[in-house]
Amino acid sequence: MDLKADLHRYLRAAREAVLWKLDGLSEYDVRRPLTPTGTNLLGLVNHLAGVEMLYFGLVFDRPIADPPEWFRQDAEPNADHWVPAGQSRESVVELYRRAAAHADATIADLELDSTGYVPWWSPELAKTPLQRVLIHVIAESHRHAGHADLTRELIDGVVGLQRPNDFVPPGDDAWWQAHHHRVELNAQEAAR
Repeated sequence: MDLKADLHRYLRAAREAVLWKLDGLSEYDVRRPLTPTGTNLLGLVNHLAGVEMLYFGLVFDRPIADPPEWFRQDAEPNADHWVPAGQSRESVVELYRRAAAHADATIADLELDSTGYVPWWSPELAKTPLQRVLIHVIAESHRHAGHADLTRELIDGVVGLQRPNDFVPPGDDAWWQAHHHRVELNAQEAAR
């Protein structure tokens, strides 16, 4: 088994899961905040582009060329978690793909035990190998893929990990409504 190739495959799967959540939605729907903290689909893609630029760029002294304005250290807080109206969806997707290509080159060029430096981690962990960084970014990416899944479900009911196999039990609207009702009744009973 090639551990680096296997880890890389998990990262690519997370990228695909996040991007397909944008398919078929309006500009409003990919940008609208659906949680009190403003979580939105296009903002998740934007944020993940930054994650890959940080961890596979700066951490290994391989900064990406022409980073976005919000990537500066003095950018406003949370600037990477939303996208201004004047910026196109296509430009955000392209940024994510560019960050992914840059990350892929870093992963290809370095060995799993190659050392990077993560200044925002604790001193005992800051000097860390590519393997740990890969695992961290995989976890971060899949965590946000889960956020994207829930966000998309709130928009139009589309759920699942990937196309065409969404890993969701089959059921029509009536089945899902009955399931939701059953779960709600059990929650109420447990609360008594």
